[in-house]
Amino acid sequence: MRLRKLFALILALMMALTATAALAEAPAADADWTASDYAAHADLREALDKDYTGKTVILHSNDVHGQIDGYAYIAGLRDLFVSRGAQVILADAGDFSQGTTYVISTKGKAAIDMMNAAAYDVVTLGNHEFDFGYEQIMENLKDAKFTTLCCNVYKDEDGSPILPASTVITTESGLKIGFIGVETPETATKVNPGLISEISFATFDKLYESTQAAVDTVRSEADLVIALFHLGVDAESKGNGYRSTDTLKKVTGIDFVIDGHSHTVMTAGQEGEAIQSTGTKFANIGVIVIDNESKGIESNFLVPTKLGSELYSFKLINEDVAAKAKEIMDKVDAEYNAVFAKSEVVLNGEKAPGNRTEETNLGDLITDAIVWSVVKEGGIEQDELLDVVGIQNGGGIRATIGIGDVSKKDVTTVLPFGNTVAVVFVSGEELLEALEASTFCNPDPVGGYPQTSGIEWTLDTTKPYDQGEVYMLEGKDTSYYGPASIKRVTINSINGKPFDPEETYVVITNNFCAVGGDTYNVFANSGLGFDTGITLDEAVMAYISEALNGVITEEAYGQPKGRVTVIQ
Repeated sequence: MRLRKLFALILALMMALTATAALAEAPAADADWTASDYAAHADLREALDKDYTGKTVILHSNDVHGQIDGYAYIAGLRDLFVSRGAQVILADAGDFSQGTTYVISTKGKAAIDMMNAAAYDVVTLGNHEFDFGYEQIMENLKDAKFTTLCCNVYKDEDGSPILPASTVITTESGLKIGFIGVETPETATKVNPGLISEISFATFDKLYESTQAAVDTVRSEADLVIALFHLGVDAESKGNGYRSTDTLKKVTGIDFVIDGHSHTVMTAGQEGEAIQSTGTKFANIGVIVIDNESKGIESNFLVPTKLGSELYSFKLINEDVAAKAKEIMDKVDAEYNAVFAKSEVVLNGEKAPGNRTEETNLGDLITDAIVWSVVKEGGIEQDELLDVVGIQNGGGIRATIGIGDVSKKDVTTVLPFGNTVAVVFVSGEELLEALEASTFCNPDPVGGYPQTSGIEWTLDTTKPYDQGEVYMLEGKDTSYYGPASIKRVTINSINGKPFDPEETYVVITNNFCAVGGDTYNVFANSGLGFDTGITLDEAVMAYISEALNGVITEEAYGQPKGRVTVIQ
């Protein structure tokens, strides 16, 4: 594309683009249990009916993602264990600030309020705690009545840690439990880099060194050391060594890990490691039982929150915490429940298999919408501008939209991050690199997986990723390696035209990817582009209302449109 055409496009678009903002939520867990469920959980029923005198119980959560009604369950379970004679500590392994309108509408503050109501004792941060920026999470934490730990995030200004690395909690029986908190270094690119420019993350070996230092600080004075890891066990993180299992192999002195980030349900690691994780959105509550006399971990298990009242002789809900959640939810629902459209199809919002592994009909809808929002606002006919494409990172798609009424809440639950539509100008070679880098571990899921519009491309997962140098953003390591060569991705055509590696292409994406988020480092380094200010949820709602006349039809989006061919 000629330079004159570029400037004309920029001028046309920037004269017309405007912005608004909005936010949404996911359904609460139901309590439908079958006879087989009751039989399968006989052992759990027995465990919860025991006498816990002389025991300390740690109850834990991770990746709550705004499911605030779940706090009544963990508070209720605490009440149960207290009634059975236990001393109880509540802990969380991060990602509580983002995910539903109930927390998004207050930039994460409502999550802090709910954790205060449930009486949490100690937590660490997840990557999504930074979605509204470093300053916002630190402001939110000023009201926290619990201790927040993080051993591997530092202020650029003076290199000091943003939070304490560790703490020791002494129970009434005199048992001393040391806790450390560890944040995934992937936060550097899983959050809009512009919102966290004043902090840095300990990467690679420095991650292990900072974790070991935190353990060493409390090991000498604690009977046990419990690590709150927001690291996970995703295959995506294997290459950079940031998984909880990787860290455990490098660090000594940890007795047990409460893990988050990958939404995994587990009571032990694949190789029997002392790790437990509850999934996401309070699907389960983690339990760790410690004997006060021997000072050893006696057992660990998970309690599902889908507990029918028939399953137990008690009610697993703290009514005061439930009332607090309802107060928040009712206020938000009044604003966001208005129906604006209908869907004839289920729009796939799953993680894997789904938006992080393959093309989906929801990914097609979103990328079509963001392209439409820019092209129509600029008064430019799509067929006059054949080198415009859309890319949305699959990790930014967070929920499914079902058949039936579609509300503002539904759309904002799918796109909860407040990202805006952005435009970058890249060469064909750079576009190829973006697709190659963003599929590096497929068929294993990756957050950067490109949902696309206007691109016909092929991904050959039988070929190995040719790993090059670590991507850098503003002089800092990211979590990802760029490709040394293009081996797995072929672009077949752009809007029906032959692909030209020397052509300049207009990529309409979100502001997170535009500044190098996830695996899109090449976009940040392109040097040309701008932010439209249109939020993704508003772009999608406008597209459905105007371009689709308020109905998502089977014909339009019943199935993925076949924009990518995957060879496996």
